[in-house]
Amino acid sequence: MRRRFIQCDVFSDVPTLGNGLAVVLDGAGLDDEAMQRFAAWTNLAETTFLLPPSDPEAADYRVRIFTTTGELPFAGHPTLGSCAAWLQAGGTPRDAALVRQECAIGVVEIDRSGPVPAFVAPPIRIQPMEPERLAETLAALRIPSGAVRRAVRLDNGPTWDAIELDGAEAVLAADARGASFPTERRIGLIGAHPPGGDADVEVRMLTVWHGIKEDPITGSLNAALARWLEGEGRLPERYTAAQGTAIGRLGRVRVRSDGKGRVLIGGAVTILIEGTLEL
Repeated sequence: MRRRFIQCDVFSDVPTLGNGLAVVLDGAGLDDEAMQRFAAWTNLAETTFLLPPSDPEAADYRVRIFTTTGELPFAGHPTLGSCAAWLQAGGTPRDAALVRQECAIGVVEIDRSGPVPAFVAPPIRIQPMEPERLAETLAALRIPSGAVRRAVRLDNGPTWDAIELDGAEAVLAADARGASFPTERRIGLIGAHPPGGDADVEVRMLTVWHGIKEDPITGSLNAALARWLEGEGRLPERYTAAQGTAIGRLGRVRVRSDGKGRVLIGGAVTILIEGTLEL
């Protein structure tokens, strides 16, 4: 069956230097196996499938998000990319400034009123990171313990080992070569840049198990980090996070608080490929 298809680039002003996303616009009728098989075939970090919403009064459409190996309850760049693809394909939200996207964690709102589209960061759970776990992680990434300012575990659908370091240079110096853990570990690093640059903080996301994978730009991690800062009373009114620097990408995540309890995670989206596929 021929299905409409879009491939887009998310979280960079420069096409091909962000995070790629494949979007199947006509996901209805595909079973889980077919979705997973196609997501593995694209070999992108995520592939999404758009479906009618469970409740048309609550959401404009529904999205399912697959990595090459499994389904995610929520992810950031698939949220913005799927929204852009849905609008490009003729989707019309009931509220011109707000798109409501249903995913496994509930309805996520995408605000279109600012300079770039931005999704509302979902709530998080914050837990302390066990000292043994932190020590293992630091050793695996060759990070000196003296560079650590704070470390917690965050959960906003995915679970993150979040470590704040004493600067962007320490974030970029982390080295995961040869690291492995008995179970999958998602590690998020953040450190401040000196004032005056085009980014306020540097972020990296490393997945370490029996291999190492670095995500170019991770909306869900940036959302969790922003909510963490908010919970500690350290969230600025707005800031820009750079991500992907260590692997040759030019990711920029625009974070802002609207003063009404919403933390918005935004970024540019470029449609690169539009057509149909046989699936």
